[in-house]
Amino acid sequence: MRFQHQPQQYHQQREEMFTKHEHQQALKRKRTKLILFLILGFLLLVSSVWAYVHYATPGPYDTFAKCLTEKGAVMYGAINWCKYTQAQAGMFGKSFKYINYHDESELDGIKTRPTWVINGQWYEKVQSFERLSALTGCPLG
Repeated sequence: MRFQHQPQQYHQQREEMFTKHEHQQALKRKRTKLILFLILGFLLLVSSVWAYVHYATPGPYDTFAKCLTEKGAVMYGAINWCKYTQAQAGMFGKSFKYINYHDESELDGIKTRPTWVINGQWYEKVQSFERLSALTGCPLG
Protein backbone atom coordinates (compact mmCIF):
# COMPACT_ATOMS: atom_id res chain seq x y z
CA MET A 1 0.00 0.00 0.00
CA ARG A 2 2.77 2.32 0.81
CA PHE A 3 4.18 2.17 -2.71
CA GLN A 4 0.81 2.79 -4.25
CA HIS A 5 0.21 5.85 -2.10
CA GLN A 6 3.49 7.52 -3.05
CA PRO A 7 2.85 7.56 -6.82
CA GLN A 8 -0.51 9.14 -6.16
CA GLN A 9 1.12 11.86 -4.03
CA TYR A 10 3.75 12.34 -6.70
CA HIS A 11 1.10 12.81 -9.38
CA GLN A 12 -0.85 15.15 -7.14
CA GLN A 13 2.26 17.25 -6.45
CA ARG A 14 3.06 17.36 -10.16
CA GLU A 15 -0.50 18.43 -10.89
CA GLU A 16 -0.28 21.18 -8.26
CA MET A 17 3.07 22.37 -9.63
CA PHE A 18 1.72 22.35 -13.17
CA THR A 19 -1.38 24.31 -12.09
CA LYS A 20 0.80 26.78 -10.17
CA HIS A 21 3.06 27.19 -13.22
CA GLU A 22 0.06 27.79 -15.51
CA HIS A 23 -1.27 30.37 -13.06
CA GLN A 24 2.10 32.16 -13.01
CA GLN A 25 2.24 32.15 -16.80
CA ALA A 26 -1.27 33.60 -16.99
CA LEU A 27 -0.25 36.37 -14.57
CA LYS A 28 2.83 37.13 -16.72
CA ARG A 29 0.65 37.39 -19.84
CA LYS A 30 -1.76 39.72 -18.05
CA ARG A 31 1.12 41.85 -16.79
CA THR A 32 2.62 42.01 -20.29
CA LYS A 33 -0.72 43.07 -21.76
CA LEU A 34 -1.12 45.72 -19.07
CA ILE A 35 2.35 47.10 -19.78
CA LEU A 36 1.64 47.19 -23.52
CA PHE A 37 -1.67 49.00 -22.97
CA LEU A 38 0.04 51.51 -20.67
CA ILE A 39 2.76 52.15 -23.25
CA LEU A 40 0.18 52.56 -26.02
CA GLY A 41 -1.87 54.88 -23.81
CA PHE A 42 1.20 56.95 -23.05
CA LEU A 43 2.11 57.19 -26.75
CA LEU A 44 -1.46 58.20 -27.58
CA LEU A 45 -1.36 60.89 -24.91
CA VAL A 46 2.00 62.24 -26.10
CA SER A 47 0.88 62.31 -29.75
CA SER A 48 -2.38 64.04 -28.79
CA VAL A 49 -0.54 66.74 -26.86
CA TRP A 50 1.91 67.20 -29.74
CA ALA A 51 -0.95 67.48 -32.25
CA TYR A 52 -2.73 70.03 -30.09
CA VAL A 53 0.39 72.14 -29.65
CA HIS A 54 1.30 71.89 -33.32
CA TYR A 55 -2.13 72.50 -34.86
CA ALA A 56 -4.19 74.38 -32.29
CA THR A 57 -1.67 77.01 -31.28
CA PRO A 58 -1.55 80.09 -33.50
CA GLY A 59 1.13 80.41 -36.15
CA PRO A 60 3.66 83.24 -35.95
CA TYR A 61 2.18 85.07 -38.96
CA ASP A 62 -1.56 84.46 -38.42
CA THR A 63 -2.37 88.16 -37.97
CA PHE A 64 -0.30 89.20 -40.99
CA ALA A 65 -1.79 86.48 -43.23
CA LYS A 66 -5.34 87.36 -42.15
CA CYS A 67 -4.67 91.03 -42.86
CA LEU A 68 -3.37 90.25 -46.37
CA THR A 69 -6.59 88.37 -47.09
CA GLU A 70 -8.73 91.15 -45.60
CA LYS A 71 -6.94 93.67 -47.85
CA GLY A 72 -7.79 91.56 -50.91
CA ALA A 73 -4.34 90.13 -51.64
CA VAL A 74 -4.56 86.89 -53.61
CA MET A 75 -1.70 84.49 -54.24
CA TYR A 76 -1.77 82.33 -57.37
CA GLY A 77 0.61 79.45 -57.88
CA ALA A 78 1.14 75.73 -58.29
CA ILE A 79 1.72 74.48 -54.76
CA ASN A 80 1.82 70.82 -55.81
CA TRP A 81 4.87 71.08 -58.03
CA CYS A 82 6.35 74.61 -58.10
CA LYS A 83 9.21 75.01 -55.65
CA TYR A 84 8.80 78.80 -55.63
CA THR A 85 5.13 78.60 -54.70
CA GLN A 86 6.06 76.07 -52.04
CA ALA A 87 8.78 78.40 -50.75
CA GLN A 88 6.36 81.34 -50.52
CA ALA A 89 3.84 79.15 -48.68
CA GLY A 90 6.62 77.86 -46.42
CA MET A 91 7.49 81.40 -45.35
CA PHE A 92 4.06 81.61 -43.72
CA GLY A 93 4.31 78.18 -42.14
CA LYS A 94 1.05 77.08 -40.58
CA SER A 95 -0.29 80.63 -41.02
CA PHE A 96 -0.55 79.95 -44.78
CA LYS A 97 -4.05 78.57 -44.20
CA TYR A 98 -5.22 82.20 -43.85
CA ILE A 99 -3.78 83.30 -47.21
CA ASN A 100 -6.26 83.65 -50.06
CA TYR A 101 -4.52 81.13 -52.30
CA HIS A 102 -5.74 79.93 -55.70
CA ASP A 103 -4.31 77.58 -58.28
CA GLU A 104 -2.73 79.36 -61.24
CA SER A 105 -5.27 77.76 -63.58
CA GLU A 106 -7.95 80.02 -62.09
CA LEU A 107 -6.43 83.16 -63.63
CA ASP A 108 -5.43 83.54 -67.29
CA GLY A 109 -2.11 85.10 -68.16
CA ILE A 110 0.05 83.87 -65.29
CA LYS A 111 3.58 83.26 -66.53
CA THR A 112 5.51 83.18 -63.27
CA ARG A 113 4.72 81.44 -60.05
CA PRO A 114 3.81 82.57 -57.52
CA THR A 115 1.94 85.66 -58.65
CA TRP A 116 0.31 87.98 -56.13
CA VAL A 117 -2.61 90.16 -57.17
CA ILE A 118 -2.90 93.18 -54.89
CA ASN A 119 -5.17 96.12 -55.69
CA GLY A 120 -5.39 94.98 -59.32
CA GLN A 121 -1.60 94.90 -59.76
CA TRP A 122 0.34 91.70 -60.44
CA TYR A 123 3.52 90.95 -58.50
CA GLU A 124 5.45 87.97 -59.81
CA LYS A 125 7.89 85.71 -57.96
CA VAL A 126 8.32 85.16 -54.23
CA GLN A 127 7.61 88.38 -52.32
CA SER A 128 9.23 89.26 -49.01
CA PHE A 129 7.00 89.98 -46.03
CA GLU A 130 8.31 93.55 -46.04
CA ARG A 131 7.20 94.02 -49.65
CA LEU A 132 3.76 92.48 -48.99
CA SER A 133 3.44 94.71 -45.94
CA ALA A 134 4.35 97.82 -47.95
CA LEU A 135 1.91 96.92 -50.76
CA THR A 136 -1.04 96.22 -48.46
CA GLY A 137 -0.38 98.32 -45.37
CA CYS A 138 -0.53 95.19 -43.22
CA PRO A 139 1.78 95.43 -40.20
CA LEU A 140 4.35 92.71 -39.65
CA GLY A 141 4.18 91.04 -36.26
